[in-house]
Amino acid sequence: MTIELSFLLATAVLLTLIWIPYVVGIVKSGGELTPTTYRTLELPDEMPHWAIRANRAHQNLVEQFGAFAAVVLIAHVAGVSTWVTVVASAVYFAARVLHAVVMIGGYSMLKARTRSFFVAMLSILAIVIEIIRVSI
Repeated sequence: MTIELSFLLATAVLLTLIWIPYVVGIVKSGGELTPTTYRTLELPDEMPHWAIRANRAHQNLVEQFGAFAAVVLIAHVAGVSTWVTVVASAVYFAARVLHAVVMIGGYSMLKARTRSFFVAMLSILAIVIEIIRVSI
């Protein structure tokens, strides 16, 4: 397995686990789900802010994961694995972990949430450019 695919796998694991704080927040604020809440999908009136932020962090990663997965898989199929794709994959994963921590923790220092999202986006674009550069 290439390093890029390893970071894709690690990101998939992050995506799989990042919803857990949100569910914990639902259970802590509204109790266990009942047959009625399963049918109506009603959320508790008062949810902790960290739980709401956890949901947004999960949704945000879902929105960006497809592009990352696509470019890593295209690079793999095209046989493109360079120091740029390796570093960009590592930076993407680190930026997504940082984004989740900052988002769920509610930290607002240095606009870290926005900057980590932007760094992740730039990492995807770096892989795209490298695929194009190597394939020409």
